[in-house]
Amino acid sequence: MDRALYIAAQGANQNMNGIAVRSNNLANAQTTGFKADMEQARAMQAYGGGLPTRVFAMTERPSQDFDAGAFMTTDRPLDVAIKGQGWFAVQAADGNEAYTRTGALQISEGGVLENNRGEMLMGENGPIVVPLPMEKIDIGIDGTISVLPQGAPPNAIEVVGRIKMVNPDIRELVKGTDGLFRLREGGEAEESIDVKLASGVLEGSNVNAVNEMTNLISLQRQFEMQIKMMKTVEEMDSSSSSLLSLRG
Repeated sequence: MDRALYIAAQGANQNMNGIAVRSNNLANAQTTGFKADMEQARAMQAYGGGLPTRVFAMTERPSQDFDAGAFMTTDRPLDVAIKGQGWFAVQAADGNEAYTRTGALQISEGGVLENNRGEMLMGENGPIVVPLPMEKIDIGIDGTISVLPQGAPPNAIEVVGRIKMVNPDIRELVKGTDGLFRLREGGEAEESIDVKLASGVLEGSNVNAVNEMTNLISLQRQFEMQIKMMKTVEEMDSSSSSLLSLRG
């Protein structure tokens, strides 16, 4: 009976992990550029002292859904989206380069180009700084940023940099707890001139809310089954103890 209890308890624990993954996806159904996490469970041998007679389930996040989300037109000059495959290069909180599809951009008080998460966009020579004040900004299809300084004539447009965009093999990418992607082996991806932008639009999340709700219901039912099994084992154990006490 201890084996049955062990399996049920492990199953319930891993169901909770799966629920957490699916709940996070659902919570980000409206997050710009979000890529849904996948979830799967597999059997694992438990090793330790004694004979390896225990097997438990392990929920893991093997990868993400890399399909592009739907484009949403905003007509805002600082809203951009990548057409097809590719990623924006940003500076993560640890100072290293990371990658995202979030294209809702803004300019900080210091003139640094960043996304709506506060992550600085990387250019060919580091973070991109825009001269302030300015009257107009334009982001080209290749990521080139042009600005018109305040008070300058209409033909005095300046090119201040170009957004670094990369397109590594998705099998080389791993998603961090901050939602950013990095190269699995570390380092920085090479810039790709083949990645193109669309201006005045944003890429939405690729989360399918209906599918996530269906998976959540399924995982919740599995969790309830595991709890019922644990209660059944407890009742069987109590009955066995009662029989033994009667025989004594």
